[in-house]
Amino acid sequence: MVALSRSMWWLVCCMALCTVVVGEEILLKWHVKINNGITPVSQDQPRAGGGFGPIQINNMIAIDVPFPKPEQEFDLLIGDWYRQSFKDVRATGGVGYFPDSMLINGKGPYLDPLSKAHESFNVSKGKTYRFRISNVGNLWSINFRIQNHTMLLVETEGSYTNQVSLDSLDVHVGQSYSVLVTADQNAEDYYIVATPKWVNMTKPNAIAAVGVLHYDNSNTTASGPLPNGPDPFDIGFSSIKLDPSIVKRKVAGPSRWNLTAGASRPNPQGTFNVSNVTLSQTFVLHGSFALINGSPRYTVNNVTYTTPSTPLKLADQFLNGSGVYELDAFPVHSSLPDPVKGTFVVSGIHKGWLEIVFRNDLDRVDSWHLDGFGFFVVGFGLGEWTPEARSTAYNFYDPIVRSTVQVYPGGWSAVYVYLDNPGMWNLRSQNLQHWYLGQELYIRVNDPDPNPAKEHPPQITSCFAVVYCNWMHSCDPVKWRYHSGFNRIFLNVNKIGVSISRK
Repeated sequence: MVALSRSMWWLVCCMALCTVVVGEEILLKWHVKINNGITPVSQDQPRAGGGFGPIQINNMIAIDVPFPKPEQEFDLLIGDWYRQSFKDVRATGGVGYFPDSMLINGKGPYLDPLSKAHESFNVSKGKTYRFRISNVGNLWSINFRIQNHTMLLVETEGSYTNQVSLDSLDVHVGQSYSVLVTADQNAEDYYIVATPKWVNMTKPNAIAAVGVLHYDNSNTTASGPLPNGPDPFDIGFSSIKLDPSIVKRKVAGPSRWNLTAGASRPNPQGTFNVSNVTLSQTFVLHGSFALINGSPRYTVNNVTYTTPSTPLKLADQFLNGSGVYELDAFPVHSSLPDPVKGTFVVSGIHKGWLEIVFRNDLDRVDSWHLDGFGFFVVGFGLGEWTPEARSTAYNFYDPIVRSTVQVYPGGWSAVYVYLDNPGMWNLRSQNLQHWYLGQELYIRVNDPDPNPAKEHPPQITSCFAVVYCNWMHSCDPVKWRYHSGFNRIFLNVNKIGVSISRK
């Protein structure tokens, strides 16, 4: 995901949640500061219908990339796929549905008789290529590999990593990686394979996403059995551990920051670290399953999120949350004794360091994403987390910075995040079923400085008008919109509610 610095309003009202009317075009402009990612163009279950795409953000010219320029770059958007309509899947929250296949860039598996097309990448012998791999699926983590080829891990979600040679790579839902692949084999065709992780199958390759790496002048098609991956239930393969010997085993887990590589500014990445920070807050968040009034739900600390009719940012700006949410009403260190529904909003201290410990009480891998920030992934473990883990299991020297972190079944993951971006930010499971059924909350980072430059309130575009008028139920967004005849529309708060005036 693209972190939107000082752009909370645009995320809530004018970009990610914008309704685009048929026949209308919307031009989006923003300042970008990471160099890889995936961005869905729709929210919740509609993402299952294919609403996503890659955004490639290159370094500034003044900042060197820590590897030679590749011959070419390829995007691979890989994910599980339901043959049923996403509307049917959504009607049950995904309960009772199982993905039917896996796709690469929306194309079916190579040699599958049901596939109308398969993905293929052309390479020249002796050349090196960059593959940007993103898991855009709904449910499954994946293991990615290229037959007879070694991959060099170089980047994840805008952070350059210590470079590690891999035979295969685990990519969890919502995550992105870049690897370099050198075409150093005989001029033939080779399988590109992604198989599901943490799925109980007798034949894991039976539901694989399969593409082709095609060498120039190759007359030999890819054939035979697919290359096998690791045990899909092996936590030790893909977990991030601090033991340097793990690197020697060629696993993808030890994603560590390349401290000398350039970042979004000329300073090396290692200039920004957590080696000597003072924590302002700690959240311990349990992700779990519950039945509420007989309906399946996913919860955070036994609270399943209820979406209010009023957008949270509007409620925060104009109503101080009154009647929409109660700030800090739910616990952030432990779970409630019984599951409840609620609009879960917690306070984050502006320009304070927040430690978030994600605990997975489920039987499958979960992924957590925080809008608006990148976070330092400082630790992983199994069992219950305790504060002693900070001295025994944390990596403060070179933890990777990313926006989505996996949490293994029965385990925990810990991140540090610096809350320097004011706004109302969504913290959620990237597993679409978990998210849709309530596994999310919002962190309100309030800057008392009234300077509008801190959050860049929006102009009154047609998109904002739709959001606002849907909330007010009292105006026509087509008539009530910003155009050249309006100098400025101001929203004024009074005791009755929100009124509209022109100046």
